[in-house]
Amino acid sequence: MLNKFTRRKVLNGLSFALVGNVFTYSKLALAQAYPVRPIRLVVPFPAGGSTDVIARMFSQRLAEALNVAVVVENRPGVGSLLGTDSVAKAAPDGYTLVVAANPAIAPGPLMRSTMPYEPVKDFTHISLLGTFANGFVVRSDHPAKTMLDFIAIARSKPGAFNYASAGVGSSGFLTGELLKLAAGIDMVHVPYKGSAPAINDLLGGQLDGMFESLVTATGYVRGGKMRLLSVSGEKRSTSFPDVPTLNEILPGVTGGAWFGISAPARLPIDITLRLQREVQAIVNIPEIQSRLIELGMTPLPLVGADYVGFIQAENRKWAPVIKANRINID
Repeated sequence: MLNKFTRRKVLNGLSFALVGNVFTYSKLALAQAYPVRPIRLVVPFPAGGSTDVIARMFSQRLAEALNVAVVVENRPGVGSLLGTDSVAKAAPDGYTLVVAANPAIAPGPLMRSTMPYEPVKDFTHISLLGTFANGFVVRSDHPAKTMLDFIAIARSKPGAFNYASAGVGSSGFLTGELLKLAAGIDMVHVPYKGSAPAINDLLGGQLDGMFESLVTATGYVRGGKMRLLSVSGEKRSTSFPDVPTLNEILPGVTGGAWFGISAPARLPIDITLRLQREVQAIVNIPEIQSRLIELGMTPLPLVGADYVGFIQAENRKWAPVIKANRINID
């Protein structure tokens, strides 16, 4: 028979064990129950652009997969840093996600002397969605008929040609700066606050060329208003199979944008894995893949360490270009 002291020790031990089990089971139940309320997907760009279109397509599919509403919130500003920073500082509970992209994660931060967050450490990078190639376009009556023509004419007239972009730090700007270095040409960069005014001036004859998203450029090219001289991706565009890549003309020259889904740092592993599975499944849906390709995107659903490795590779690729051209957007 147990004495009173021994019985007390046994009962206390059982109580602690029960409390510990309840705590463990509660954590498991919480993870298994996720999500139980709407999820906010922050798009750090204005509504209506290609990023926003893709985000809304994904949010609809993710909502169906998780059986909760996924609400898209557009928070543009400061080159996409504003919305991205708001997610870096949000609770790591799986209910706040962001469409991460090159201006805010890599290589954009390399062009700034200060950042409100650390692009790798302050996020749980869930899954890359894919990459976007840009097309180098000129107006239809431009004397350059091919990319080789454009390079040859630009070399013969240093500083006479110009090219536009949606702003310093944009993927079109960086690809243009890489082209200048690789081709040994001197072009004047003309920054705009977005693609629309740049396209207007290109069509009006004030500009010689620009790197533009194929999503936007396709209509103008098909309509005979622009000529597509090259694409900046690793492979030729399925929409324009006869147009060479820059890489074919200048080996090693590629560029463009990328998008992924990220969350605040220290996201619980159960939630991280769940979101990785769901996002990858969405990217691999044939209908979604076809739509992404139509929009000029190459699906590339990298997760976890592979996604982070992609970000680090982007920084390694663009750091020499940024340094050589002394690019700073503070």
